[in-house]
This record gives sequence, structure tokens and C-alpha cells, in this order.
Amino acid sequence: MAMGAADIVPGVSGGTVAFITGIYFRLLEAINAVPGAVFKDLLRGNARSFWQACDGTFLATLLLGILVSIVTLASGISYMLAEYPILIWSFFFGLIVASVWHVGRQARHYRASLVWPLVFGIAAAWWITTLSAGQVNPSALTFFAAGAVAICAMILPGISGSFILVIIGMYAPVLAAIKSLEITVLLLFMAGCLVGLLSVARLITWAFHKYHDHVLALLTGFMIGALNKVWPWKETLSWRTNSSGEQVPLTEVSISPWEFLDLTGTDPQIFMALAAAATGLALVLLIEWLGGRKPKTEQVSGDRSC
Repeated sequence: MAMGAADIVPGVSGGTVAFITGIYFRLLEAINAVPGAVFKDLLRGNARSFWQACDGTFLATLLLGILVSIVTLASGISYMLAEYPILIWSFFFGLIVASVWHVGRQARHYRASLVWPLVFGIAAAWWITTLSAGQVNPSALTFFAAGAVAICAMILPGISGSFILVIIGMYAPVLAAIKSLEITVLLLFMAGCLVGLLSVARLITWAFHKYHDHVLALLTGFMIGALNKVWPWKETLSWRTNSSGEQVPLTEVSISPWEFLDLTGTDPQIFMALAAAATGLALVLLIEWLGGRKPKTEQVSGDRSC
């Protein structure tokens, strides 16, 4: 459910949530097992072996939580972002800062060569966050393609799939389809997600096995660069009219709380923003602590099995 909630928000990655909760690599392995299990077991009528091969219970539970979260929280998160933008973005900022620390410390060996993928990740993510939102005319093919592109970003910690949808102008149409339960459109979007997911998961798994620390450095850079998107105080440089006839920001830049006060005359809510960011940071650390707790006997048996 946390992954679903994160994927709704432009700037926050569901892949980051999967990473800090300790299920990221299990998710990749399960997704990678699906194509082979389909041909080896499912098409031969061995449904039970198929289910076991692709970790079916895990995937089904995870997918159910994501879908429930998206359907139930889409309107609520949209409302909170509209009514309490500074506090909500501050909370997400704290989440990502803590995630940077969590992902960065997973490297096995720190060395100078990790600086380059880290810097590239920061620059790439920062550049993406500065792109203006686009506008397209939604069609069946567009929804399918949007699903394939967005899911590739959603599974990467630090890259927000929903923000990619904003950039290509498909965020509002997809969110509207979720709110109104347009089944045909949603099935096309999900089909695109499935195709993209099966493609990118195998690539990411291969990269982790081959270049573990370098991939982690790249993902850490992605998350650092993404902080620009979730910075709570923004100046809107230009506006656009969305499909509902509403004026929404087209181009924004990050500014200081004091500049925000001078420009808008609105209270920047600095202390409450700091509290919201601290809450987000503490939440990630709590999740990490809970995920790292194991009974002593379990740790001993695990060490022996290794």
C-alpha cells in the first residue's frame, strides 16, 4: 500500500519504498521468474508449480496492496497536495533524504569509482525534475505507452513514475481514469505496465549482479537529484490549462522559504515543514529498524545456511 501511495505522487518513487522495506530484490527476482514460469509450467497446465516459481503469493499480495492504495488514496492525496502542499512535500522530502542514507549504505565497498555514477545520477534526476510538463491527446496507444514508460521509472528507486507521466502530459488523464474507474483505459495502461515491468526488471537484476555498488551509487544519485522536485517552496514561472479547465503550474523553480514569503505573502510554515520532514525521515528509519529486527535464533540459523 505504501508503494501505491508513493507511485501516485509526482516526485516519490514506489521503488524507493520497496528498497527501504527490504523487498526490492525479492520483487525483481519474482518478476524475472514470470516469463519462464509461464512457458515451463503454466502453459503445460501445472498452475501450482507456476505459482511457486514466480513467488505468486508475494506478488499477488503486493499487487493487491498497490491497487487498493491507488484506488482509495488517489483522491485523498490529490486533495492534500492541493490544500497542504508545503507540509506534504516536506514529508516526502524527509522520506527521500532518509532513503538516500539507507540506499547509499548498502554498498559493499566504497571506492573512488563510485563517484561517477553518483554524480551522473544526481545530474540526470535533477535535469528531469526541471522539465516542463507536456500535453498530449490521450489515445489507446498513448495509455499503453505511458504505462510502459512509467513502470520503468516506478521500479527504480529515486525515479518517480508519476512524475514521468507529468512530463509527458499523461498524469491527469491516468489519474482521472482511476478516479472514474474507466476499466478499458486502465487495462490498457496496466498492459503497458506489464510489458515495461518484465523488460526492465531483468535488466536491473543483471546490472545489480554485475555492478552492484555502481548501480547503488547511480540510484542514490537519482534520489538526491529528485529532491529538487519535492522541495516544498516553489516559484511558478508559467501556467497551463489542464483537461478540466483548471490553471496548473507548467514551469516551477525551487526557492528559499523567505523568497516564498516575499513572492506570495503566504506563511512558509517553516517549523511545521521541518516537523513534517522529520516525521518522514523518522518513518523510514523506523521501517528500516523493524525490517532489520530478527530473532536471535533466526539470525544464527541464517548465518549457518550461508
